[in-house]
Amino acid sequence: MFMRLPALFSITDVSAHCDLPCGVYDPAQARIEAESIKAIIAKVADNDDPDFRTRAILIKEQRSQLVKEHLWVLWTDYFKPPHFEKYPNLHTLINEATKLAGASGTKGELDAAKADELLAKIDEIDAIFKETKKA
Repeated sequence: MFMRLPALFSITDVSAHCDLPCGVYDPAQARIEAESIKAIIAKVADNDDPDFRTRAILIKEQRSQLVKEHLWVLWTDYFKPPHFEKYPNLHTLINEATKLAGASGTKGELDAAKADELLAKIDEIDAIFKETKKA
């Protein structure tokens, strides 16, 4: 039933550090989203309008997902084995931060303390990131 098609394309193996090797990485992207999450939590707490609250919660969940994605890009594309060797807590730190942005953290809750914890983890990641940039 399946026919073999002649090779229309030649496949060449290539290597790059990310999908588009731009070289621009910075935990600041995650921090901006996390600061937005914290501000949204405060606004929801001060507003009883159900439509506003629904929109705000949706945006908070989207921002939480963006935090996770920004951190994952750093984890998978920027940080390399020598970084993980020098900073052995880096895997755990990123894992904890992405969980704080997840369903049991800012994505699923309206807890300002979780947002503060997330910002603190991002600060720790940022400190390591800055150290790696000096090298």
